[in-house]
Amino acid sequence: MTHIDERTGQRTVHRTTEDEVSDEREPTAAEMLAWRRDSVFLPEAEASPEEFPYLRNISAGFVFAGVVRPLEPASPEYVTLSTPHTSDREFLAVAQWNMLWEAAQFRRRFFDVDDLPESMAKVADLGDVNVMFVPRTPMRYFEYAPLFHLLSKRVLDMFGLPLLRGGQWPFVADDAGIDDFLPPDFEFRLARAWAWTVWPHLMPGSKMKGFSADDPIRLLAHNLDFWVPAVTAAIQGRLREFPEVDKGKTPGPVTLEDGSVLAGAVAGNPRTGGPVWFGEDDAHDAVVETVLAADQAGHLRGILDAVRSHRVEDDFSSHWSYAREDFERKLYGKRRKVTVRFVELTDTIPVQGPESEVLGNLVTNDFLTLLDARNQQIVVLLNSGVTKKTEIADVLGYANHSPVSKRLAQIRRAAESYFDEY
Repeated sequence: MTHIDERTGQRTVHRTTEDEVSDEREPTAAEMLAWRRDSVFLPEAEASPEEFPYLRNISAGFVFAGVVRPLEPASPEYVTLSTPHTSDREFLAVAQWNMLWEAAQFRRRFFDVDDLPESMAKVADLGDVNVMFVPRTPMRYFEYAPLFHLLSKRVLDMFGLPLLRGGQWPFVADDAGIDDFLPPDFEFRLARAWAWTVWPHLMPGSKMKGFSADDPIRLLAHNLDFWVPAVTAAIQGRLREFPEVDKGKTPGPVTLEDGSVLAGAVAGNPRTGGPVWFGEDDAHDAVVETVLAADQAGHLRGILDAVRSHRVEDDFSSHWSYAREDFERKLYGKRRKVTVRFVELTDTIPVQGPESEVLGNLVTNDFLTLLDARNQQIVVLLNSGVTKKTEIADVLGYANHSPVSKRLAQIRRAAESYFDEY
């Protein structure tokens, strides 16, 4: 029977002896189900904030005496395998391939392609590509496992997700058939739970319910495929800080079988394994690191800034949020609270705008507006090159400046009405 150590993730197989054969019997279906459930679910008493959630890594040093490290590792991609591991050959191939995460695009060089299962051999034939293999299942648990295992027990309960034992990265084995114990809408629930977890890092101060269901940032928060490369980068960033196993390897060039040197690579000792994160506080820090990785690899901040700069009213729901208040203040608030006033220009050169008309020797501006960034008042200027009321009255043929004052009052009221509707 196979056993996975919860702390180290090491896989051990119990072999029966000849003396035990006579006492051995096939387990019943009920016993097998009980064993599988125990392998999948974590007892609630063990899900303390100090120890849960957690994710672990198995060192390649259990199998390999050394590794090849690219000087510039390619970003990993996940490839799903539809065929379950039905033999030790398939299990060992996937486990060993994934354990060599440090080798990145050079890991195929540790294997004879003819010894790999067909599905893996096809990928290896593509050349130096950084690929991780995970089983293809209806729930897609193995594709999204790193995100799932960042969620606290409170979040799991909130979104109706099961309390699973600690996760493992990269994928090595699935002896218990975990997919059978997940809810049918696992991916949907996980997307909601992850969005709820990451949202405060995307829109601080504004709750998600303040935005419409099709708001771009809200959709991005729910997009698990967008976050998988980021959480993978965060995991690898942590693992690269782990010490090396002393296998007696001195860092140096990688010599190939034909005597040539592998360009862009260096040989060395594999790193140790262990907890990638352990407990709520550590997982919270890993979420922050995931967001930072999404900015570096997925240009997250650029996306957020672009969305904020092009917000429309339909992006918001009926719920209040700081973001909506800020949006409406910029769009409406300052225009409804404008102060319309006239100022006299000291320059004698007429100010003309798109609405100007030329009547004889006079230039009249219906509404020429300038935005004062300091006091946010709209200043309406009427200028014909002559700035004194008495001079304007004389030009227009009025006996005094009273008609001019009345016309300015009419224009002021028209300006107030115009800018209030704008």
